[in-house]
Amino acid sequence: MSANEIVKKIFFIEIIKGLALTLRVFLKGLLDPFTDRKTVVTRRYPKEKRPAALGFRGLHALVRNPATGEAKCVGCGLCAAICPSRCIYIYTSEGENHEKVVDRYEIEVLRCVYCAFCVEACPYGAVVLTPHYEYADYDREPFYMTKEKLLQNWDKYMGEKGYDYFDSYWNPKSTHYVSHEDQAVFRKENGRVENRETGGSGD
Repeated sequence: MSANEIVKKIFFIEIIKGLALTLRVFLKGLLDPFTDRKTVVTRRYPKEKRPAALGFRGLHALVRNPATGEAKCVGCGLCAAICPSRCIYIYTSEGENHEKVVDRYEIEVLRCVYCAFCVEACPYGAVVLTPHYEYADYDREPFYMTKEKLLQNWDKYMGEKGYDYFDSYWNPKSTHYVSHEDQAVFRKENGRVENRETGGSGD
């Protein structure tokens, strides 16, 4: 047997193997509707929805403070500062007791890259990415989230379970930022910055 005949025989065997595999897959798919298979690899979406994994980065929400019913956001702006896509806009004003009031908190969802830097940067645990992933639309307007919409997202997709979900996955938490008794804390009074620990001051 010549080398040419050997090569032809090898290729012929491989072709037969390939055709056999194709026929086996074809018959398997043809008989599937009549068999009770337990290892289904696809889901009949949207009737069968895949549950999101813990910490899934879905639709944005502002965490509602259970004590006050308002957003936990204090308007520090760390989330907007760290956002690489610059899709977070915060507008604040001064309240009656000279505290900062968050008038508007807006997120442009279509620009978001879902990096969750905003969640990790927030020292008060005020913003989170919910497990909700179904929010397609034909218009751009629904993807511009206002403060009210973000709070509604928390109520609708997180609610009471949101606190357990938030604390079990996202870090850092607000409790990590509690100052110690011997820790130097700076505060501004009468235009001067004072050190609580040493009593020193500066401009």
